[in-house]
Amino acid sequence: MRKACQIVAELLDELETMIRPGVSTLEIDQYAESFIRAKGAVPAFKNYEVDGLPPYPAAICASVNQGIVHGIPSNQKILVEGDIIGIDVGVLCDGYHGDGARTYAIGEIKTEARNLMDVTLASLFKGIAQAREGKRVGDISAAIGEHIRQAGYYVADNLTGHGIGRHLHEEPQIPNSGEWGRGPRLRAGMCLAIEPMVNIGTNRVREIGWEFESADGSLSAHFEHTILVTKTDPEILTKVPGFPIELGMTDKR
Repeated sequence: MRKACQIVAELLDELETMIRPGVSTLEIDQYAESFIRAKGAVPAFKNYEVDGLPPYPAAICASVNQGIVHGIPSNQKILVEGDIIGIDVGVLCDGYHGDGARTYAIGEIKTEARNLMDVTLASLFKGIAQAREGKRVGDISAAIGEHIRQAGYYVADNLTGHGIGRHLHEEPQIPNSGEWGRGPRLRAGMCLAIEPMVNIGTNRVREIGWEFESADGSLSAHFEHTILVTKTDPEILTKVPGFPIELGMTDKR
């Protein structure tokens, strides 16, 4: 798990220098797939199957502006100054998975976009802070959802985090809103992919095949870490040097 997650972390960090105006989302995808395979791993998303849809065609999800998640890379999607883009990456290495996501600013962005990104990232760490042995899944969900609501934003409907391990998606599901003290009990050794997806204008989503967008076309942001529940503090497996892993971690409600 640590090896797979480290590849995810290193790739998301590398993309900070590549993602800029004039780059297509297909170019990002091609770079990501080459990076993952050069590490001796496999893109976990490519050819992933769910009922009713063709296999997912790419190594990453690239969701621009109103895109929430599962955006399919394309040479027609060219990034421009002021965009934001969520990149979601899954890696399979030696039989185990890692999963992570980050939203990137393309050049100078508007204050509303920056605030959305900041709130989404902070909500992720509010949730991670609850991922402790003896707590419940609902504690993670409640911490995330409360922070988002207090900031005046919206949790995207029906899109959740998840358990992760030998399979990319395992139980339990981890909603981004919920009730304190409810849901499955957390135990040391569990690995969870926690991933708030936050819209500015509405909780409602529009589903177009694989892709999810905010129903009103407002901006959306997405951050995700794979974490390990321990007997003490949660361990963030998809961290990289310089990424603000401490944000929100002092909240141990």
